[in-house]
Amino acid sequence: MEKKFGYVALFGRPNAGKSTLLNSIIKEHIAITSSKAQTTRNRIQGIYNDKDSQIVFLDTPGVHKPLHALGDSLNKEAYSSIKDVDLVLYMVDVSEKDGRGDDFLLERLEKVECPVILVLNKVDLINKVELAEKITKWNLKREFAEIFPLSAKKGSNVEKLIETIKSYLDYGIPFYDEDMITDKSERFMVAEYVREKILRLTEKEIPHSVAVTIDRMQFGRKSCDIDATIVVEKQSQKAIIIGNQGTLIKRIGTYAREDIEKLLDKKVMLELFVKVEKDWRNKPKYLKEFGYKDE
Repeated sequence: MEKKFGYVALFGRPNAGKSTLLNSIIKEHIAITSSKAQTTRNRIQGIYNDKDSQIVFLDTPGVHKPLHALGDSLNKEAYSSIKDVDLVLYMVDVSEKDGRGDDFLLERLEKVECPVILVLNKVDLINKVELAEKITKWNLKREFAEIFPLSAKKGSNVEKLIETIKSYLDYGIPFYDEDMITDKSERFMVAEYVREKILRLTEKEIPHSVAVTIDRMQFGRKSCDIDATIVVEKQSQKAIIIGNQGTLIKRIGTYAREDIEKLLDKKVMLELFVKVEKDWRNKPKYLKEFGYKDE
């Protein structure tokens, strides 16, 4: 049966709230979130279904000034995601000052052939007068198909956004099964849940220098044993991740296991290891191995 169907890219600077919006739309924790920039490192498809539509949302890494090969790879992932889609949601954090980064992204959007909706996120953090000023300012920058204020974290105006998106889509045959909410595997999700807890529990350079690999997932009838490796770039970072007498790595494991058990609907035994791979973010071998580079 035909439904409104299409691909919608979430595009913007780091911490604009793209992953939070995706989770709010899908109503599941499929994209990790934190206050740290570059939390999202992979393009994640979130699949929204209702009685008359299927919308495939592409959550993309925040575009930033790259400092290493990993940063270059993340930007390329974001740029490729706004090609060949039916609609782009350009997300802006209204609580932050506009910068040159916004102008750079607007130049990128000039090459996009599909409609672009400006989503002004985090409106709960500013007052109505400030919001009106933001809308006026953005209207002068370029012509958008719509300007849509909302709060992804609070969930306000999200349902209305979905209805607006539908108005830009054509009818077609849905590509995914109705019960599918993401294209990512369970192994990917498990690794991301571990990385999310590291992002939330550590500071300074640690969050950006971490990768997580899943070495083993062994399923039983009611349980799953998982071995995961946390990769860092320095011995000092390894010591921080482990913590005094293993306290931090235990907290990481405890919090990650809660999310993994919800995902798998099984009791989980999670074993975490820490390994040092010096300067892995600049080495194509490791970028490919850790899933951040195709070739």
